[in-house]
Amino acid sequence: MATQHSIILLTFLLQFSSLQFPSLGLYNQQKTYFINCGSDTDFTQNSNLYIGESNPSYPKKMFSKSYKETSQSSVPSTLYQTARIFYSKSSYEFKFNTIPNNTYMVRFHFFSFSSLTNLSTAKFNVSVPGFSLLQNFNAKNTTNTLLIKEYFVTIITKKFKITFTPQTSSFAFVNAIELFMLPTHFIPDSIYRFNHINSTGKNLTTYGGGLLSRALETKHRLNVGGENVTRSTDNLSREWLLDNSYITNPQNAHGNSEAVSIPYTEEYDSLISNKYLAPNLVYQTARETKNGSNGLNISWSVPVEKNIDHFLRLHFCDFSNLQPGLTTFYLYIYDSFVQFVNHDTKLLSQLHKPYYYDFVVRSDGSGLLKVTVTPNKTDYKPNAFLNGIELMRVIESSGFGSLDESDSNSKVSLQVLVGSVVGGLVLVSVVVVVFLWICKIRKQMPIENSNWLPFRGAPEGSSHGRLTDRTTPQGSPLPNINLGLKISLLDLQHATENFDAKWIIGKGGFGIVYKGVLRNGMNVAVKRSEPGSGQGLPEFQAEIMVLSKIRHRHLVSLIGYCDERFEMILVYEYMEKGTLRDSLYNTNLSSFLSWKQRLEICIGAARGLQYLHKGATGGIIHRDVKSTNILLDENLVAKVADFGLSRTGPLDQHSYVSTGVKGTFGYLDPEYFRSQQLTEKSDVYSFGVVLLEVLCARPAIEQSLPREQVNLAEWGLFCKDKGLLDDIIDRSIKGQIDQNSLRKFSETVEKCLQDDGSDRPSMSDVLWDLEYCLQLQRGAIHREPHEDSSSSASVSIQLTNVRRFPSLSTLSEMEDLSIGRATDESDSAPDAVFSQLKIGDGR
Repeated sequence: MATQHSIILLTFLLQFSSLQFPSLGLYNQQKTYFINCGSDTDFTQNSNLYIGESNPSYPKKMFSKSYKETSQSSVPSTLYQTARIFYSKSSYEFKFNTIPNNTYMVRFHFFSFSSLTNLSTAKFNVSVPGFSLLQNFNAKNTTNTLLIKEYFVTIITKKFKITFTPQTSSFAFVNAIELFMLPTHFIPDSIYRFNHINSTGKNLTTYGGGLLSRALETKHRLNVGGENVTRSTDNLSREWLLDNSYITNPQNAHGNSEAVSIPYTEEYDSLISNKYLAPNLVYQTARETKNGSNGLNISWSVPVEKNIDHFLRLHFCDFSNLQPGLTTFYLYIYDSFVQFVNHDTKLLSQLHKPYYYDFVVRSDGSGLLKVTVTPNKTDYKPNAFLNGIELMRVIESSGFGSLDESDSNSKVSLQVLVGSVVGGLVLVSVVVVVFLWICKIRKQMPIENSNWLPFRGAPEGSSHGRLTDRTTPQGSPLPNINLGLKISLLDLQHATENFDAKWIIGKGGFGIVYKGVLRNGMNVAVKRSEPGSGQGLPEFQAEIMVLSKIRHRHLVSLIGYCDERFEMILVYEYMEKGTLRDSLYNTNLSSFLSWKQRLEICIGAARGLQYLHKGATGGIIHRDVKSTNILLDENLVAKVADFGLSRTGPLDQHSYVSTGVKGTFGYLDPEYFRSQQLTEKSDVYSFGVVLLEVLCARPAIEQSLPREQVNLAEWGLFCKDKGLLDDIIDRSIKGQIDQNSLRKFSETVEKCLQDDGSDRPSMSDVLWDLEYCLQLQRGAIHREPHEDSSSSASVSIQLTNVRRFPSLSTLSEMEDLSIGRATDESDSAPDAVFSQLKIGDGR
């Protein structure tokens, strides 16, 4: 405990000087410039003071050929009575006392008033260090029309220049400029891969360097279902326009408004909104689906530039319901599902809580970006709504200007450098003295616990890693992490030829998977985490803790892991045939799986899951059973994989683990989704979907099919209930299946997919049934077609009793894990499951 306290204090002191507080309640528009260009007088508009050029606070002007112009006619505001005109390249230079490293709003006001100079003929460029904001700008559309161009730029230097460059034989002008800092985290730096989509819904790689290494240009800001929101009303002087001209099916929707109190958060939150993200008037108005519209969707099509990235922020607030969380619905972009809305646990704690979702979307060639909300028909009163839309063009770096300009006064720079070094030495000296003093005192005290708290990162090149300190992210001891499995980063670079793309064999929520060959000649699969993948240290720890403690023929083996230089890499035994999903959808008819092979694969996977539930001490719930997490070796032996979302807990039939909902839509247990109470029966439900997928060789969710067929579990149970199961069986195996085997298999699927977990069988029962199916297929047991292969009547499940979920990559955020110790076993105990079966007897 003494050492732990010492490290806590040392870490705190080392980080304190650079600590940034994300509290939005402390935000004010510091480092602010509002400029009345071409005027010597100050002017207040929308509570902002625009300073005139004679004001000492005016930024440094770097003009060679420029002059002022004054309007000779009426203007919308005194702010547009004057303009600064440039006939050569000119700049405004802004200075900051400290390096800001924050996101700033940059606004330009243009109004071509009537004057001796025809401002509407101006053609010019506007740039800032690293970015060209306006290219070939033509002012002809600003004649008697106010145009405001708005950008988001991260400033990382003490000097910041805004440069106007006239085109040949032309000039540039500006009426007013705004430059002010935004609240911390206003624009996220990282957009997770499942959010970064293109027009076909396919995932794209996460931005290298983060979103904040780009600039953003506001293209649209819409108050959905409401009136215009003026700049005087918005906390950041933004304007929100009507959405009337962008909604494509107004007959399906109606505008709604409610003067409710909006419970903003005061701290940064990646989901819950605050007063700076959008004003009350946006969250108090919305468009909702009309009563009697039969669950039809609502869509908006917004003009965008073609084939480039756009940052999309969508605002929601369920102000219509008297109880939080009653309405859930689906969100689509370009007709591809991207989000199940209004279901997060954070939204269930307070009524009318505002929230938002961020996406980066690659536009297609149509010039339009489409957003759709669709009601969830399984809700008591199906409804969908949207409150606000913001769309910004992503601007890549142009390389214009230096991002690390030094101070023009070298003496000042030297003084700053020397002062920084001296200050740093003083701080380090103080930290060392305090640390040694604490250690000296603590030596006299008994040590209760020698566990170390982790530092947030290791120096580049260091082998110090996240797991070296054997702690969880919260600082509690990490139980029995197997450090003997560590593999050096150098060895893995050698095994994969420095992670060469030609070795890539797959990609998942955690990261890219490479084939590798270790120095001893062993073939391995190397799963390397990616920044912004949505999964991280908790999943990394969970995988190691589970697989380093258990061994089973039908669980994929962990060969080792690497935790160096901010890397998180997992190394598994290499599975020659890849995933079950790949084998099911293989178009090579010479290598398709026979029905007997499919049954054997299902039995192997069931044995692995049964061992997790009952063979490991304390029990383990996999929580993400799906066809991509069942791997096949060269002999088609099935092994369950990917334990990043696994949980432990007492797994008797009346117990559960209370947890935030994680898993994959299409496979997700509806009871777990509703109650947030995870049991082993949640794995049973997911495995039932896998069984149906094996039978039909189609995805759990297929958006291209008719609406009633999208969800495989729902459609499969409907077809079985109506006697139409033969119609959806994979054609490549339809003639191979013994009808008694099919009957028993379909009954097993039906039992697994019961809506209530208590009605589902255990994994041991599922394994027994599948072994019985295989014996029926082999002909060891002869049954008449009319005989019931189960001792109990099957339960008919109506279509309305099954929850529908759209397809989505694994929900990536992970709450605290507590994986208990599981016993080491080379395999499960000898299967006694099928020994109970006698020829001619059913169970």
